Amino acid sequence: MIRALHVITRLTLGGSSENTIGQMVTLARAGYDSALAVGLAESDVVTVDDARRRGCRIVNVPSLGREVTPTRDLVALLQLVRLFRRERPAIVHTHTSKAGFIGRLAARIARVPVVIHQPHGHIFYGYSGPRRTSAYITLERLAARWSDRIVTLTDVGREEHLALGIGRPEQFVTIPSGVPVNDLQLRAPLPARARAWLGLGPSAFVVLGLGRLVHVKGFDLLVEALARIAPQIGDARVVIVGDGPERDRLTARAAELGVVDRLTLAGAVVVPEMVARYFAAADVFAAPARNEGMGRALVEAMAFGVPVVGTAVGGIPSVIGDDVAGRVVPPEDVDGLASALIDLASDRGLRFKLSEAARRRAHDFSADVADARLLALYAELVEAKRLR
Repeated sequence: MIRALHVITRLTLGGSSENTIGQMVTLARAGYDSALAVGLAESDVVTVDDARRRGCRIVNVPSLGREVTPTRDLVALLQLVRLFRRERPAIVHTHTSKAGFIGRLAARIARVPVVIHQPHGHIFYGYSGPRRTSAYITLERLAARWSDRIVTLTDVGREEHLALGIGRPEQFVTIPSGVPVNDLQLRAPLPARARAWLGLGPSAFVVLGLGRLVHVKGFDLLVEALARIAPQIGDARVVIVGDGPERDRLTARAAELGVVDRLTLAGAVVVPEMVARYFAAADVFAAPARNEGMGRALVEAMAFGVPVVGTAVGGIPSVIGDDVAGRVVPPEDVDGLASALIDLASDRGLRFKLSEAARRRAHDFSADVADARLLALYAELVEAKRLR
């Protein structure tokens, strides 16, 4: 049995964690012996418990964390080298930028035969200032030399890496963050019932956002847009599912703009049935991000037949298509975001057309598609390296 060790800094709620756990489940079903090295934290207990419930073997690497801390990062490197030498994996598969660099360096030191890196997006804009971003790009160029394959969520991610001199074209493979589209569509609650459960009126125009309340997700732009559409769409409501450090700032800004009564910050919701209610209750899904690898939540919304308005960053345009499942607006463009929302609020026929197209397009990013590509990648590397 071929052993694969995955590495990620944290199992926080979000697409990268869900994608990583899903891949491990798929690999286990295909006969791989997989484990996940992660820096455990009390705040991640729900996601970690879910991973274990689904059969993932978790290995705690205490010093792994999201923030760059040289001393802890060096300790984490040594912990991973010892882990790789003890477990002797044939494949190391790293996830996200921080774990990607430390994990690939540890795999090189421990002489692991195959190294796969999956950035789940990137941090080349929208996160840090120019100097730190430049340093990150330099490190990614170096670490790409230690990688057999680099997995991007969309073809755009591949092109963005290559444009910065990171990796070679033949190293890249595109595997979407697979969403269980069929399951979501089969179990979708009726919109009217979902609205009743959530206390949303039947005539309200509901714009849904989902994600961590952090700057890069751009929910501050959505609050600004809410203030601009309110005079024209009298029953407009914005509901954001998620939590994070920007919660109080979003509430305060909504109060300043006079739309705090139209904004609902629902907090983190982890029960799938509850998340499904929010999607089913929505008229439009908004993704005003400043950076986004793919946007797993976009595909989930599309599976429910919810049109999407997203910014032209990262993989978002690839998911939405050319006005296929929604509208793409420039980043940081509050007027453009508000205009797209007003268009959709004012035209039921347009919403219906985009809704039907969204349901169909979601299947391009389904778990079936992602699983087949993942297993093909592993089979190719196993054959090329003659692993046993």
